[in-house]
Amino acid sequence: MITPVELKQIAVANTLRACPLLNGLPQADINYIADWTVLKTLPKGGYLFREHDPSYGFYIVQSGAINVHRVNAVGKEQVIHVFRAGESLAEGTLASDEVYPADARALEPSKVLLVQKNAFLTVLRRQPELALRLLGAMNTHVHALIGQLEDLTLKDVETRLAHWLVQHCPDPESAKPAKIELGRTKRVLAAELGTVSETLSRTFAKFRAQDLLYVNGKSVTLLNPARMTWALRQHLGMECVQAG
Repeated sequence: MITPVELKQIAVANTLRACPLLNGLPQADINYIADWTVLKTLPKGGYLFREHDPSYGFYIVQSGAINVHRVNAVGKEQVIHVFRAGESLAEGTLASDEVYPADARALEPSKVLLVQKNAFLTVLRRQPELALRLLGAMNTHVHALIGQLEDLTLKDVETRLAHWLVQHCPDPESAKPAKIELGRTKRVLAAELGTVSETLSRTFAKFRAQDLLYVNGKSVTLLNPARMTWALRQHLGMECVQAG
């Protein structure tokens, strides 16, 4: 009969195996890493780590959502990225004794695996191709940061939300209704867009009043994606003219 401890280790190993960074590793290596992996349970608002904390390894989100952010000199929080189940974060601190460069906080009750640095580096020495995967993961984070910088140039929440919806629409040039699964709470989406849930709700209500969409739980239906795309292009074109 499988004990609760064994069930926990199986769940940890399955999460490790599902992470793109570790997918495909021999089972023996997965089991070795699992033995040195610590499960952390965070309440909503709980901190995984703070900026300048020493790095003990990298993390894989098992469930929930982790908001990685910086706080600027005037106390304003800027979201860098929101990590969800299966995604890894803080891999960049593996190569040295660096501290964590930002804060990480749970946006909802979350379970996160700490893959301890020494155990991972031991497997890395046995599996050199892991270094390429590590570079790939870091490259993904760089692209996410570039996307974040692009979004920051979109001045208002309306434009940011329209941009997000068009990006996630299967066919943004279609005139037929398209359903988009948010895959997150509105609070999490608001954090990604650099706003608060109340402002996001008002923006959804404004789009709804313009017959651009309707919202049903965690899904949004664009009534005419091409119309939303056209409106977004018009707005971005105006911003470019004003900037020039």
